[in-house]
Amino acid sequence: MAAVDSFQFLYREISRSCSGYFETLALVGALYTASKVVILLRDCCMLVRVHFLPRMIPTKKLTQRFGDWAVIYGASQPIATAYAEELARHGISIIFVTQDHTVLRDTAASISQNYAVETVVVLADFSLDQAASKPIKEAMRGKDIGFLVNCLDESLASPQSLMEIPEQGLLDLVNKNIAVATLMTRMVLPGMVERSRGAVVNISSGACCRPFPGRVALTASTGYMDHFSRALHLEYSSRGIFVQSLIPFQIAKSLQDLPSSSFTPTPSSHSWFVPKPDIYARHAISTLGVSNRTTGYWPHTLQYGLMRCIPEWIWVLGSRVFVSIS
Repeated sequence: MAAVDSFQFLYREISRSCSGYFETLALVGALYTASKVVILLRDCCMLVRVHFLPRMIPTKKLTQRFGDWAVIYGASQPIATAYAEELARHGISIIFVTQDHTVLRDTAASISQNYAVETVVVLADFSLDQAASKPIKEAMRGKDIGFLVNCLDESLASPQSLMEIPEQGLLDLVNKNIAVATLMTRMVLPGMVERSRGAVVNISSGACCRPFPGRVALTASTGYMDHFSRALHLEYSSRGIFVQSLIPFQIAKSLQDLPSSSFTPTPSSHSWFVPKPDIYARHAISTLGVSNRTTGYWPHTLQYGLMRCIPEWIWVLGSRVFVSIS
């Protein structure tokens, strides 16, 4: 009994002396929990504000808010073609900038016929010299350019280490995704600033969120496009220019259920988390003027939120396992 009484006495003394620490720890835990709840509520409110309210509340026409013409660079990518078609559905005429007009000739004719808008295909090979910008400036002359859409060129169909990429292929990848996208933005900005309205949309990839082995050049390009967009928005938002960074995740390869991926494997067909390009474009355009950095599609925003919760060391370990078995 003496041993038991001594233990109970010791326990009471320790509890009395540590009660202040317990209360402090409880307060810290309560504050931490409250902060997480506030962050969760904030993210839910932002999800509703960006992805749902714009689709439910009528707004001014895109032509009134931004302009009558759009310049699309990188339209060989299915997502850019779908974005251009969605703009045309809103009555916006399209200027396609491409290195191979045969790829877009039929697309441009189809859009023009289906939506009663004008379409122009400009052949410009920036691998030659800066003179490639001349036909683009000529095509834009006298037009109310309200949109510029730069779409990332995902040339690497499968993971490759940096040493496996041919030098010319690497130069082309960096030139298309960084140099030309920046130059295209430089070309349209003067007219937008003069009219005090316009939208620049840079479509990259959710790959900018985390490093991924085997896609070094591609993920670096997405990181540049994302940071470039955010910095440009800070610089020109006060002058009426809305700059948006779109960072989608998996998008189906074509309008016909064929799978594709920005940087991860896709299932055998489109799904809720892997939308067809036209569905994604419809969602993404509704976020114009609402959020300057978004996935453009609310299930992808859920994916992005989950990705932020994963520690980077776990992400790196998982990506290495994926590369080793692919």
